[in-house]
Amino acid sequence: MIYLDSAATTFQKPPSVAAAMQDALLTMSSPGRGGYPAAMKAAETAFQCRSELAELFGVGNPERVIFTSNATHGLNIAIKSLVPPGGKAVVSGYEHNAVTRPLTALGAEVSVAEAPLFRQSEVAAAFDRLVVPGTDAVICNHISNVFGFIQPVEAIAAMCRERGVPFIIDASQSAGVLPLNLDRLGAAFIAMPGHKGLYGPQGTGVLLCGENVPVRTLLEGGTGSLSMQQEMPDFLPDRLEAGTHNMPGIAGLLAGVRFVKQREMANILNHERRLTLLAAEGLRTFSGAKVFAMPGLREQAGVLSFVPLKKDVEEVGNRLAEQGIAVRTGLHCAPVAHKSAGTLDTGTIRVSFSDLNTRSEVYRLLAVLHDLLH
Repeated sequence: MIYLDSAATTFQKPPSVAAAMQDALLTMSSPGRGGYPAAMKAAETAFQCRSELAELFGVGNPERVIFTSNATHGLNIAIKSLVPPGGKAVVSGYEHNAVTRPLTALGAEVSVAEAPLFRQSEVAAAFDRLVVPGTDAVICNHISNVFGFIQPVEAIAAMCRERGVPFIIDASQSAGVLPLNLDRLGAAFIAMPGHKGLYGPQGTGVLLCGENVPVRTLLEGGTGSLSMQQEMPDFLPDRLEAGTHNMPGIAGLLAGVRFVKQREMANILNHERRLTLLAAEGLRTFSGAKVFAMPGLREQAGVLSFVPLKKDVEEVGNRLAEQGIAVRTGLHCAPVAHKSAGTLDTGTIRVSFSDLNTRSEVYRLLAVLHDLLH
């Protein structure tokens, strides 16, 4: 199989990830639940993973690195910590349902910073108009999961700092690809999956918490600490990590983080961009496709969407699957993004790359699409 759906999950993992998970299954129990070797090894692995994530993403204290089950879990914690029922939020025009559905459930008043695709300056200007006193939170994804559009989170963060409004960053597509520094940005929260650009297993995620930011629990239960107390501990990470930890997942995530550090984010981004540019240039030679890519990919990462002009996106996606090529079709859980780009009625075919894809895979994709779109 040629796997080109890494915006959903990096199905292909470094061998070290599976090895670390198997070792955890054989040697680790639960951290904080005992002083015997299996519990101590689990505690050491969890701490090491927190520490390396803190170093990678500019978090001054590893205790502010929270393990979650995915980015959606982290975003729910972040949003519900800051936005009260009926509160006010400002979001970008390229958000995922992991942001918009929690806000809808809260009955929040949501303002959308609408801007054309691949126009960072217009995105920033739209936020500038909407972020006003009384805003409970500003939420923006770093990279659009549909179009690979890199949004100006640094400019939005500066705006939020100046106006005293909490900022939540959805780093689902950027963690492991673009640099992020929580404390320097002054963001309240950054949520990310472990199973995409960090090359960890499914069922892992991370929430980075700003210093002295109030947090609300989604779950209550055992933490291995303050067991006599019936309220959740008021300190991190225990306050947000009720129940047994996913130690095979955390061990695998640690191995994935080390892979990213060894390869270096800039090298991973450049590799993904080269493949994306190759695919975009090839698709543009076809008369039967509309391609969403900007020249030189200046404001775009390793995600590419296109729309067949004469065929249904689902039909083309299924035909690709029959040829052993895995892509994503439809609305990608992000109707707001499709509305912004004018593809809400059709959806798109999304091709998304990881560091483990190759040029030969892109050439094979283009060869099959040449036959399908003509």
